[in-house]
Amino acid sequence: MQRFIAIRFGQGLIALIAVTIIVFGLSRLTGDPTTTILGLDATAEDYERLRIRLGLDKPLVVQYGVYIGNVLQGDLGNSIKYPELGAGGAVINRLPNTLKLAGASLLLATLIGVPLGVLSSVRRDTPFDSSAKIFALLGQSVPNFWLGLMMMWIFAVKLGWLPPAGTGGFKNFIMPTITLGSFQIAAITRLVRSSMLETLDSEYVKLARIKGVSESKVIWKHCLRNASLTPLTYFGVIAAITFTGSLTTEVVFNWPGTGLLAFQAVLSRDFELIQALVLVFSGMFVLSSFVVDVLYAYLDPRIRYAQG
Repeated sequence: MQRFIAIRFGQGLIALIAVTIIVFGLSRLTGDPTTTILGLDATAEDYERLRIRLGLDKPLVVQYGVYIGNVLQGDLGNSIKYPELGAGGAVINRLPNTLKLAGASLLLATLIGVPLGVLSSVRRDTPFDSSAKIFALLGQSVPNFWLGLMMMWIFAVKLGWLPPAGTGGFKNFIMPTITLGSFQIAAITRLVRSSMLETLDSEYVKLARIKGVSESKVIWKHCLRNASLTPLTYFGVIAAITFTGSLTTEVVFNWPGTGLLAFQAVLSRDFELIQALVLVFSGMFVLSSFVVDVLYAYLDPRIRYAQG
């Protein structure tokens, strides 16, 4: 088991290093940030002095080496847009809002997706099953930004039931949570349904029914427990996507999280802030996948024996 964990940890570390290289290079392709800071009225000398101060006059390899060295010391760099906080401070300042929104959407997806998937599999080929499959298809097909805008137009503009944007009380969470969690609800529903269908046809389930075990116990204890391995594997991906993929939802609802911060950083060509955000996003994705891999290995020893 220790060998399996070590291999997974090493793979995650390599993935993080690769991400930093790719993002560092791509962020330089967006243009020169000195034009955003100084404007068009600055002289050539002003641009040169600023480039030297920001370290942009050095070769890219040197710039990357300096960046990685600072990251290892806990310094994620300065921020052009938020100089008083720095890149790391800006991310930390916005991260709690994203975690709250992502956590609420994951909770909603679990509370709706798991029971819906189970009931859909139990009532296979019924109108309820057909409705659940259509619901899941729409959830994975409708773009988040369109769903958010439609909800805002109906419930905020037309009906006036909910606030259109921003943070605040419980009502501010409703539309962003549903918008962000719609895809996850659909994904969990389809995964649980397919896993349950396979489990319901297994021999040990038939044996449990022959022995007189109640149908509810067979479904919710025996079947769901054994059918949870596949959804658990994908749940790590869902969690990572939810935490890191909230950009469109946060922009639509002006939610002050890391997604909106990333959008603002790209517009202002804030290289070091972009790199800090991607590093944090990648770290969350790798950590989520690592935790799920370890849990899956504990639940199914064949995985660690085959790959460890």
